[in-house]
Amino acid sequence: MFVFLQSSLSESSKEEQAKLFQAGQGGELHPVMCVDKRLDELSAFSALVAEAQNMEQDWQIVLIGCLSGANGNFPSSDEAEQPLMKMVQAVQNGGDLSKYLAFDKNGTLLQFS
Repeated sequence: MFVFLQSSLSESSKEEQAKLFQAGQGGELHPVMCVDKRLDELSAFSALVAEAQNMEQDWQIVLIGCLSGANGNFPSSDEAEQPLMKMVQAVQNGGDLSKYLAFDKNGTLLQFS
């Protein structure tokens, strides 16, 4: 499961926060698109980035979550829908994102503090 995020600076931010944001730190995260993909639908991270760019949505970070299947089968899109929406809601509500992997467009692993 993938949730693509855009970072922005809050209107109420202070000068120090603006400087950190310009340096690539801080800001507020907003989901701009999400998708579920099976492992056999992915070839490489660069292919995911290229596919996301075709959607013409600007994003800086992708959150990645995984679901296990059952009896050797991948989870269906229907089974992924609720967990995917929970990921989106965690971002929207400022929830704990530490249980997800996060990468920038270059494939650099990110940590939230």
